[in-house]
Amino acid sequence: MEDMKPVTVVLFGATGDLSRRKLLPGLLHLFECTLIPDLQIIGTSLDEYTEESFIDFVHEAVQEFSGNDGDMAAWSEFAKRLHWAPGAEGPAGLRSAVEKAEATSEGERTRLHYLSVPPKAALSVVNTLQEADLAKGSRIIMEKPFGVDLASAQELNGKLHRVFDESQIYRIDHFLGKEAAQNILAFRFANGLFEPIWHRNNIDHVQIDVPEELGLDQRAAFYESTGAYKDMVVTHLFQVLAFIALEPPTSLSPDAINEEKNKVFRSVLPIDPADVVRGQYQGYRDIKGVARESETETFIALKCYIDNWRWAGVPFYLRTGKRMAEGARIISIAFKEPPRSMFPRNSGVGDHGPDHLTFDLADKARMSLSFYGKRPGPGMKLDKLSMQFAMQDTTWAGSVLEAYERLIYDAARGDQTLFTSAEGIERLWEVSAPLLDDPPIVRPYRQGSWGPNQIHQLIAPFAWRLPFERQWRDPNAMDG
Repeated sequence: MEDMKPVTVVLFGATGDLSRRKLLPGLLHLFECTLIPDLQIIGTSLDEYTEESFIDFVHEAVQEFSGNDGDMAAWSEFAKRLHWAPGAEGPAGLRSAVEKAEATSEGERTRLHYLSVPPKAALSVVNTLQEADLAKGSRIIMEKPFGVDLASAQELNGKLHRVFDESQIYRIDHFLGKEAAQNILAFRFANGLFEPIWHRNNIDHVQIDVPEELGLDQRAAFYESTGAYKDMVVTHLFQVLAFIALEPPTSLSPDAINEEKNKVFRSVLPIDPADVVRGQYQGYRDIKGVARESETETFIALKCYIDNWRWAGVPFYLRTGKRMAEGARIISIAFKEPPRSMFPRNSGVGDHGPDHLTFDLADKARMSLSFYGKRPGPGMKLDKLSMQFAMQDTTWAGSVLEAYERLIYDAARGDQTLFTSAEGIERLWEVSAPLLDDPPIVRPYRQGSWGPNQIHQLIAPFAWRLPFERQWRDPNAMDG
């Protein structure tokens, strides 16, 4: 990693939805809080804009989506750093826009190319960068998916590597950009309390559960060729699994952490189709762009294993889907239950399942540790209790960077900790092959439900944590 040099961001797809909602407001915030104090932004897309109309577009976007009102104080200075390169002008127009933007600064700059474009357009952007002579020494941020199977991932990586070295490529996973996801590393390795029990001897099973309320009305045409497994599991849920399961790295350097993540991926057993439930919400086939007999899954739940010394025999349950009962992003680690022989019948021991450590990766980052304790009064009656921590309870809640902000900042610094490597992606497609070759049938489920009923057989004798039986505590609520 390096100190922050002046940064030039070339933003492909600059007038698209992701750019409008996340990237442009994020860049303004990074500039306003001086994390990237010397910044030039060149927007480009196939839409017909001029520099003036692009600046107007950015102004509307940041007014609508900038989470911190204080960011707008920097607008007048930020606006001077916005430039436009018409996509119709090709590599030559892009090159000249970059040279013009950088003309006022001296010394070395970091060039960061952000590809906020559909997957099928990514390689043509790479070719444009090569023809414009903007690839050498620069960095490229790519959005998922990274292929749709092993062969396509290898082909994509092969073509990328003709232009960019692997060290220049940043494959983005906004799940890992969240503060709570990074807290897993701190929680495990900074505390003598937890690392010794992070082990098959103490952990019963792990759940990574990412239901979504959103449907697919806008993205159905893209989703038809992808589905929940390719869209979410390979690119997000397996990356979170690696953070939970990795061995202690030799340091917190990106190379050391990525090496441990890749060891986890090498240890994941191939996915058995018998351990997978696929679902499709009722009404999906009625959406424009969806085949009448579509077998694309909008829901997936699966069981997988990591065949190494620490995790052998511990099942990891992954679930995600669209149009579900609520949106959530939780990791739940269930600890093994002790013998109950010393407790009287009807004491309540074990009635509420095992002790759990829960990380909530939603925007309000929080975690909880649940355990049994004695109810005050005569006799031995046990209740489930919990200790909870919420990021907004602290004085540093305002310091939290939004996921995309964090990832752009890390890429500008040359920190690949939260990004995905070619080796890791290819290995995940390799373990996915049995499922992709022989997928189980797609089962219908009601919109607003938790998926097909078969999910309960999949996880038995355990149970899904979501929906939670008990709500998160509101720290601002009055007790009593």
